[in-house]
Amino acid sequence: MEVRFWPSSTVAVVVLSLCWPGTGVTQSDPDLARALDERAKRIEGQVIEWRRDIHQHPELGNHEFRTAQLVADHLRSMGMEVRTEVAHTGVVAVLRGGKPGPVVALRADMDALPVTEQVDLPFASKVTTIYNGREVGVMHACGHDNHTAILMGAAQVLAEVSDSLPGTVKFIFQPAEEGAPEGEDGGADLMIREGALEDPSPEVVFGLHVFPGEVGTIGYTPGGALASADGLRIVVRGRQTHGAMPWGGIDPVVVAAQIVLGLQTVASRQLDVTKAASVITVASIHGGVRGNIIPDEVVMEGTIRSLDHDMQSEIHQRVRRTAQLIAESAGATADVSIRLGVPVTVNDPDLTELMVPTLERVAGEGRAFLKPPTTGAEDFSYFAQQVPGLYLSLGVTPRGANMDTVAVNHSPKFYADEEALLVGVRALVHMTVDYMLARR
Repeated sequence: MEVRFWPSSTVAVVVLSLCWPGTGVTQSDPDLARALDERAKRIEGQVIEWRRDIHQHPELGNHEFRTAQLVADHLRSMGMEVRTEVAHTGVVAVLRGGKPGPVVALRADMDALPVTEQVDLPFASKVTTIYNGREVGVMHACGHDNHTAILMGAAQVLAEVSDSLPGTVKFIFQPAEEGAPEGEDGGADLMIREGALEDPSPEVVFGLHVFPGEVGTIGYTPGGALASADGLRIVVRGRQTHGAMPWGGIDPVVVAAQIVLGLQTVASRQLDVTKAASVITVASIHGGVRGNIIPDEVVMEGTIRSLDHDMQSEIHQRVRRTAQLIAESAGATADVSIRLGVPVTVNDPDLTELMVPTLERVAGEGRAFLKPPTTGAEDFSYFAQQVPGLYLSLGVTPRGANMDTVAVNHSPKFYADEEALLVGVRALVHMTVDYMLARR
């Protein structure tokens, strides 16, 4: 991969030597690149307006009715082929370029979280709703309002240059990334099952997520970028007795405590920590009704994270064995249930390498960087299982902010600097066009 710059009095002409397995193509279209940037800058104010509107009217997963209508109306206004109600509220649109070429998919998520906003903004959310039987505030605490607005902007930019596009773009606006309501199905997996990646089928898929980081920077991670996320439930059963005479029964509380500690040795002592990171967390323990009665059972719930698919399976086996044998040693039993969640988000290494020059050009010198993996999870992983994918991190922390104290995603104080929106739009449109040119 090579990037060469020839100075010009009016514009720096960029030639990308882009490689893909079985292909070596050199292309240059500075006029199209300049047109993308000019149009992205022209609609920056509109993208900000969309983001603020979506932020002020957040909706939980599978209930993104207003957001989906806003998206669908915008896409239809540009003459795209639009399909709605995919996986309940998802929107899929197709933009066919004026020249033959590959199909590129761009994805954004639309759902908010059951979080009461604590950021003092003129467009702060005041929305409340009923979630799992409880009244809760609703907030775009993970930044999906930014993702949706960015992709709406990218769709407009690419539509305005569609005659020059050497390929087709598929826009995927996804509901329920944070999970479907209890008892419902949803998210990326359901979108795929309902044909989001068909007619036409993309060669690659791109997406991005806002994260704490200097505003406008772009992080990329080849290979395992975000972790799998599996639910863990352990029911420890003993025998109830008086708290003053524990020898008269089997204490599941003590056994549960030993299991919590034992599970930590799975990640720290039983797995090769140099291969990939993993996390086993017990975040909830419930048992008993008063201080002088040892209960019959204790229920523990938590999460298992891994950045490697094979290691994920091994962790499950070791968690079951550890919990069951610790319980057995005390005469108790441990019923271990592991609920498979989203898989590891894997960025295709070749695709990532291919796009690095584009990201460096978009972000600016020193502002596109190799980012370590994170143990957060993302159901973009389902799309990247079907076709090569690249999922980026977009920094949204205001310049000069203290990174040690800044609120992270899912916090009621999470704040995204809107300066990053333009960078996000430019990243998506330039990756799309550069990939098309490389594959033409």
